[in-house]
Amino acid sequence: MNIIQIFTEYYQYFLRGTRTTILISLITVFCGAILGCLVALMRISNCKPLQAFSKLYITVIRGTPMLVQLYIVYYQLSFIQYPSGTIWGVDMERAIPCVIALSLNSAAYLSETLRGGIMAVDYGQREAALALGVSNPSVMLDIVMPQALKSTLPGLVNEMINLLKNTSLVSCISLVDLLRAAQMIISKSYRAFEPLLTVAIIYYILVGILAIISRRVERWVNISDRR
Repeated sequence: MNIIQIFTEYYQYFLRGTRTTILISLITVFCGAILGCLVALMRISNCKPLQAFSKLYITVIRGTPMLVQLYIVYYQLSFIQYPSGTIWGVDMERAIPCVIALSLNSAAYLSETLRGGIMAVDYGQREAALALGVSNPSVMLDIVMPQALKSTLPGLVNEMINLLKNTSLVSCISLVDLLRAAQMIISKSYRAFEPLLTVAIIYYILVGILAIISRRVERWVNISDRR
């Protein structure tokens, strides 16, 4: 049985796993980006408690394995009643803890990337804007953050790619992503190489699509800078 036969016979499993992987990745990127921006701003703020909390958060998240974090969120926070139902055929009661764990992990890395971009912006620009009467929030939103996002775009894309691949960990709690779909096919077909190779190809295609989009965005940003 070759890879084409495996895909033809079990394509519904692959489609289901692909839907789960894409949905969790999209939601996690959105939540992780928002949380990462907040943590980055806390990290550079003048408030000592916020600085201390953000440093502790980043240290703990970066110092522990993601799988451990996923297990802690899924099992130790099981008393939380998550919304039931499905989106794209994905069980949200199982998916939400995965999104929480992945978002918390991703935010720690994104925050450091964003903080580096913010610190790289010339401080004189902020001083000039403040001297003209622009408020601190407006300086950050309208002057600093756009430049920081442009300079950190490659790092942000790399983090998104890592996040896409890290969604394979949700298979450990029996959520049917691509890797879990491959495991189910292996148990039915008693073939391991072909299902895993198919999953690897699908991941490669998804990462390739993300890379193409990022190159288009970078090109658009560079063109807009020249105008």
